[in-house]
Amino acid sequence: MELYRERAERLISESKAYRCYCTPEELEARRQAAREKNENTRYDGHCRDRRDQPDLPFVVRFRTPQAGATSFTDLIHGPITIVNSELDDLVIIRADKTPTYNFSVVIDDMDMGITHVIRGDDHINNTPRQVLIYQALGLNPPLFGHLPMIHGADRTKLSKRHGATAVIEYRKDGYLPQAMVNYLARLGWGYKDEEIFTPDDLIGKFDLKDVSKSAAIFNPEKLLWLNQQYMMKESNENLLELARPFLDPAAAAFSREPLLKVAEIFKPRAKTLVEIGEQSRFLFSEAIEPDPEAAKKFLTPEAKVLLSELVLKLRDLAVFNESEIESAFRQIVEAKGIKLGKVAQPVRVALTGKTVSPGLFEIMVILGKEKTLARIESALARIPAP
Repeated sequence: MELYRERAERLISESKAYRCYCTPEELEARRQAAREKNENTRYDGHCRDRRDQPDLPFVVRFRTPQAGATSFTDLIHGPITIVNSELDDLVIIRADKTPTYNFSVVIDDMDMGITHVIRGDDHINNTPRQVLIYQALGLNPPLFGHLPMIHGADRTKLSKRHGATAVIEYRKDGYLPQAMVNYLARLGWGYKDEEIFTPDDLIGKFDLKDVSKSAAIFNPEKLLWLNQQYMMKESNENLLELARPFLDPAAAAFSREPLLKVAEIFKPRAKTLVEIGEQSRFLFSEAIEPDPEAAKKFLTPEAKVLLSELVLKLRDLAVFNESEIESAFRQIVEAKGIKLGKVAQPVRVALTGKTVSPGLFEIMVILGKEKTLARIESALARIPAP
């Protein structure tokens, strides 16, 4: 704080800033009078040439040049020029002796040797003011680059209703860190037609000249798609570790092999780690409550005969793997002269409670012989005798 005040006093001593004793009430009265006359309401320079120093509260204002123009070359938008007469004498030190933003950032960046200021283009209007302060202090301003703002699909400023939230919330929602980095890097920037970038790709290919001048659109569906692409690229081992916090607590009782199978079969079906947890929950449940419509359609007296025969064949299997399970199904299908779906769909409803799921034989292997038989027998108990 002392440093800010020292720099402000230096500007005052060089007649590049001055003390302003105007009260808030006086300022508002003059603004109101200007409004009534349809005139500009910025500060009118009332204390600009004041020489007395009364024992009254004051702010320190920067003495903006009244003639000429201030120019800078933006790294993204190119040359920008503002006529100085459009700028007022901004406050650099408040009455409570604290610095304002436009003054403090100049002092901070100067002391830290900042060479490039990259920020949102909502700050473009602040830049001429800051350039003038740098010049008043005898300094060369840093290079400025103003990035486009991020808008929602309706092209209005991004807000929570568009899905904007703290990045930690995306982790809780099951998004992968590398997908978020990729998506955020692509907002307002592009490289040819490429969509997916590793961190090394981004470092090697990023250039400010490729940043768009117009607002970027935050598209939750695009982020979801990108997250799925990254999940698909993960090995089953890595995906399992990422998904563990999102799995049903009962998954802890399963060995590693069936859990790796969970990662494998839900990888192409889920878009987030949360979805893996939700879609796989039926595997870890103690009991399955079939969807009423699914049960009505597939858990029929006709199906009871087929399920009863399947239970006997599955119970006799010495090895409970996909090929042996499929063989048991085929034996029934061929003996009855029916399509596989006649057996598979009732089994699917018995095991998952639904009519749609990942591969049925894969599910049965994950559940294991004991749980598979228990669920089919539970479904059988629901079906009245033919």
